[in-house]
Amino acid sequence: MRQLSSSVLPETGPHREQPRRSRAPVVERVAGWSTRHRKTAVFGWLFLVAAVFMAGHLLPATNVPAYDAGQSGQAQQTLQRLGVVTPPQENVLIQTRGTGRLGADPQMRQAVRQVITALSALPHSARDIRSPLGPGHAGLVAGDGRSALVTFHVPGNARNEDQAVAAAQRAVAGIQARHPGLRIQEAGDASYGQAINSVLARGFRSAEATSVPITLVLLLLVFGALVAAGIPLLLALTSVITALSLLTILSRWLPVGSSTSEVVLIIGMAVGVDYSLFYLRREREERTAGHSTAEALRIAAATSGRAIVVSGLTVMVALAGLFLTGYDVFTGVAFGTIAVVGVAVLGSLTVVPALLSWLGVRADRGRVPFLGRRRTAARPSRAWAALVRRVARHPVVWGGAAAIALLALAAPAAGMRLGSPAVDLPASSPVLQTMNRISGAFPQTPSPAEVVVTGRHATGPAMRDAIIALKARASAEGPGGPIREPITATPVAGGRALIVNVPLAGNGTSSVSDHALLTLRNQVLPSTLGRVNGISYAVTGNTAGNYDDMTALHSRTAVVFAFVVVLAFLLLLGAFRSVAIPLISIALNLLSVGAAYGLITLIFQDGRLQGLLGYTSFGGIIPWIPLFMFVLLFGLSMDYHVFILSRIRELHARGASTRDAVVGGISSSAGVVTSAALIMVAVFSVLATLPIVDTKTLGVGLAAAVLIDATVVRGILLPACLALLGKRSWYLPRWLGWLPGGARADEGARAGGGAPAVPVAPAGQAPIPPIS
Repeated sequence: MRQLSSSVLPETGPHREQPRRSRAPVVERVAGWSTRHRKTAVFGWLFLVAAVFMAGHLLPATNVPAYDAGQSGQAQQTLQRLGVVTPPQENVLIQTRGTGRLGADPQMRQAVRQVITALSALPHSARDIRSPLGPGHAGLVAGDGRSALVTFHVPGNARNEDQAVAAAQRAVAGIQARHPGLRIQEAGDASYGQAINSVLARGFRSAEATSVPITLVLLLLVFGALVAAGIPLLLALTSVITALSLLTILSRWLPVGSSTSEVVLIIGMAVGVDYSLFYLRREREERTAGHSTAEALRIAAATSGRAIVVSGLTVMVALAGLFLTGYDVFTGVAFGTIAVVGVAVLGSLTVVPALLSWLGVRADRGRVPFLGRRRTAARPSRAWAALVRRVARHPVVWGGAAAIALLALAAPAAGMRLGSPAVDLPASSPVLQTMNRISGAFPQTPSPAEVVVTGRHATGPAMRDAIIALKARASAEGPGGPIREPITATPVAGGRALIVNVPLAGNGTSSVSDHALLTLRNQVLPSTLGRVNGISYAVTGNTAGNYDDMTALHSRTAVVFAFVVVLAFLLLLGAFRSVAIPLISIALNLLSVGAAYGLITLIFQDGRLQGLLGYTSFGGIIPWIPLFMFVLLFGLSMDYHVFILSRIRELHARGASTRDAVVGGISSSAGVVTSAALIMVAVFSVLATLPIVDTKTLGVGLAAAVLIDATVVRGILLPACLALLGKRSWYLPRWLGWLPGGARADEGARAGGGAPAVPVAPAGQAPIPPIS
């Protein structure tokens, strides 16, 4: 093996025997092929992106429904199989601004008739119209007579609700303009869905328009050159385009939610920039140390390339934990995010070295004045080296203080309450304001539980008797009971099924509603419908869906945690050939995730910073957020751990002591890790600007955890742990000696690298002092 001019290993003599070099690892071979066939690699990559993009857009769009978990999901699948579509209900509120009453105010009655006439002329937007002026509709007039409701259903399916309801909204707005003395406003299921989609679409368009310029500016500050800054951005954007196109193809068989593409964009931008940043900085560092472009690329492949593969696999393993949640919405998110991470890893190992080989020193063109020359020379950070040296000298003091601080920040998470807001819209939303006015004028129970009954006797005499018994049970318990009146039964699918609507106590999302749901499922229905032979039933509805989803997430949380932690341990064990390193990484990840949990509990559950962040606390955390945060953070945080630990292991394999390797590894990787963290924090912070509570919570939690990882964990806790363990950090039991990558990885570490961050003196000489 040729001795590099910058090697820290001592020569034993001018004619020492050169050992035969074993076959290079796959990462080096792939990078070597890309650099030798750089045009093929670059244009092949662009062709692949274009081909997948065209395939995704040429295939006809489909909509695979996402079902709730448990019994609610079973009922939804039954209705889907029977072709039963429950159309969303809309309400038009006609309310006087003065003291008039519907019975005596001719203007209110005229407005009601105009609304009825306008809706009747829109059969594609409104059906089953009910008027407060008609017989038997007294419930559509408020007790004080100052408010009235016109209700109707929006026909069609879930895919065109937004478009279908728009015509009715325009008609209602026109009538409002003719009656300034009245309040005539529309709200309901379709309007709410339209408002949510509109808010999210505007927010994510703003996020997309903001994230790319922010990332480019930060990359310019990192590299000081326009060409070098464009390479990570090119990889990130092409990875996102490819993954979204693959997701479009997969959506023919998988449920893909409306926000899945935005999650893929955020994750793709983060990891795509990170991976190419790691590779590009290492190549630049080796060129600065005097290596040729070809040798610098080989070293970058052997070191940063290997770290990218380990990091990418860890991220994908963590994201695969979403498949175990039993939550349909997570299926599309898992496939999309795994795809974008895999594509980013592939691009980092192929197109990035090809571009760097093609460009050579031209990658440093387009330098930013007063910044470019300083950024081009990649040097260890003196500030981080000074901090880590202090931590390594007193690891108990520094590490203990940092651990106590993070535990204190995580403490509020012990009181985290999971729940869902009744309406997740900004307080300024017109739909939300109308819904609140309707609730105030018509204080009724929320949407009822839907009991879906199937079987050959679903509409027979025995079933009718069972429904009579169900109504008698509700009547006997009175208005304070768990189930309420009126209970209605509607045959559907040509009499093959029956939908029984049962109002429940509570507001639909409270513990009172959950108790009423369980009473209905476990006591009331078994003693009534359960006695009818030849039928089966399942309960769905908003309350049932929320309860079943939360129960499924809660029951699967331990399984997901165990799956992610165990597989991450095995991956890191094989990558670093150490038992301690995976345990340390996992423990520190869990600590930073816990701190992020505590922070979102303080802010969003306890209602801190409501004015600054622009939200209204509902006293809980949305159930899917903690598990989703854990999966994302556990994977993404490993980016920094793997990259830093790879540099530390590299120096240790080249003869440095554990403490010197820790100081050198962290200081030499400080620039790229800090840059990557800033970019990731900036991308995640964009989510915190969106007007929906769940995206705000996710943005704040992810950005805070990444910031904690890149500062407290990287600068204090990790070096403190390694300094305390010393040589034991690299302990591997003999019975695990069969793990691959040992000798070859160490050989690659000794062969690679430019000027070491922590030089090691030849035998018989005094130690060379560390850099300062």
